[in-house]
Amino acid sequence: MPLPASFTNNMVSTSDPSTISSGTSSLYLAKQVAEIDQYAITQLGIPGVVLMKRAGRYSFECLLTEWPETQSVHIVCGSGNNAGDGYVIAALAKQHNIEATIWSLKSQESLPDILSAVALAAYRYAQQECVECREFDMLEWTTAIAASQSPVIVDALLGIGAKGQLRDTYVTAIEAINASDCPVLAVDIPSGVNPNTGTVDSVAVRADVTVSFVGQKQGLYTGLGRVYSGERYFYNLGIPLESYERVKPETQMINYREWLSFLPERSMDAHKGHCGHVLIVGGDKGISYGYGGAPIMAAQMALRTGAGLVSLATRPEFVAAALMRQPEIMVTGIDNGQALLPMLERVSGIVIGPGLGRSSWSEQLFYHCISSQFPLVIDADALHLLAHKKFGQLPGVEKRHRQWILTPHPGEAAVLLECSVDEVQANRFHAAVQIQQQYGGVVVLKGAGTVVVTSTGEQWLCNAGNPGMASGGMGDVLSGLLGSLLVQGMTVNAAALLGVSLHALAADRWVEENGQRGLLATDLIPYVQLMIDGKVNG
Repeated sequence: MPLPASFTNNMVSTSDPSTISSGTSSLYLAKQVAEIDQYAITQLGIPGVVLMKRAGRYSFECLLTEWPETQSVHIVCGSGNNAGDGYVIAALAKQHNIEATIWSLKSQESLPDILSAVALAAYRYAQQECVECREFDMLEWTTAIAASQSPVIVDALLGIGAKGQLRDTYVTAIEAINASDCPVLAVDIPSGVNPNTGTVDSVAVRADVTVSFVGQKQGLYTGLGRVYSGERYFYNLGIPLESYERVKPETQMINYREWLSFLPERSMDAHKGHCGHVLIVGGDKGISYGYGGAPIMAAQMALRTGAGLVSLATRPEFVAAALMRQPEIMVTGIDNGQALLPMLERVSGIVIGPGLGRSSWSEQLFYHCISSQFPLVIDADALHLLAHKKFGQLPGVEKRHRQWILTPHPGEAAVLLECSVDEVQANRFHAAVQIQQQYGGVVVLKGAGTVVVTSTGEQWLCNAGNPGMASGGMGDVLSGLLGSLLVQGMTVNAAALLGVSLHALAADRWVEENGQRGLLATDLIPYVQLMIDGKVNG
């Protein structure tokens, strides 16, 4: 069988992978990516073999960029077009005098019958370059990996079209890849990761680098997808814009610089009354007086990010601590809901939830805040109260018009939806949409790859943040930041998108300078302060 000219021509570089890591801000479902790809082939006349060549070339360039000392490459292939990309990588490695071995989950004899025309052409190309092709065997694999010099493994097992449970042969191969202790590059998506949700049903390849094509898959940016994909590269394979104009992305990544432009500038004659007055409500006594710090941290963040005035309504026991920590906070100790009413007369936005608790005191404060007409940030224990109270029957509450931001973590999201945490994490995008549809306003579903659903139902994702943020108080300072942005004149949608991105980027900046362990919530405050004023970039 003659090879297509596209595989025998001099394969010049398609791009410089060092300059393309995130690509476009659009995130797609797998079926949308397939639609874009097929339109380019069938309507725009771009041969599938050309796209496969570009994908293989770009993947190989990324491999060399990440591991320039590579001496051997082991490509594990299934039977779809994802395998075709792997065959191209193998051929290119051989051309560069790098030992290349293809490990196929199918016998060589069966490949001509099961591979698509373009994947078969790629396989013939690898054969032409004298790449060794072996049927996957655990003992042979283990021996070959142990004997290899500076090996890199390429996962070309499954693409985005894979459906259903993994077959045993694929599970075995994935487990072998993960046990190899070698660098791993995944082609398009780590095998076993759901491209739409980021979930892993049984096992999945833990990639150090994932190279995606055509459109970025939203599942790689949240939940376990973020964990398993490692560093992500993206290349659209040179597909014209026309293919993308027909498909609306499911999700967009947040660009904080874009949303920072929505923060009103201060005039030269501005005074504190022009810059908003946010009220932080929380800090119950709890079992051991342990809830007082949360609203104080929220108030500190609100002050440092531009709110003209910050009031704090908390238990009397915490007044002294708040004043000692930050004397600019106007703190009032209150014993019941009625004592809160005078404070509500002079504010322009409310944050309720940090350290609020779930006592009768908490419920009274919650009732008065949620019945007000001010923009709200509802966090932590206030979300539990919201879930267990029929908020739609409270005075002045109309969910379709409510100007609030809900900020649940997965546990709180499960309470709001009356489901399990596992169900929330199984599809974080869907869970966030469900909460928004049920409660209105804006929903910020926190976690690895925070998902934001706006009041109009648009989906956004924050690609910043890191595991160092797994410490107490992170949500509290986020709520204070969101409240500050609201009272300075931002809409709930703009405030949520800017606040979430600033919060995560500040954590990344801190970690770059100090490492992940030991990051505290209040460490973010000076970084957010500088970024929000345009002094440093995220």
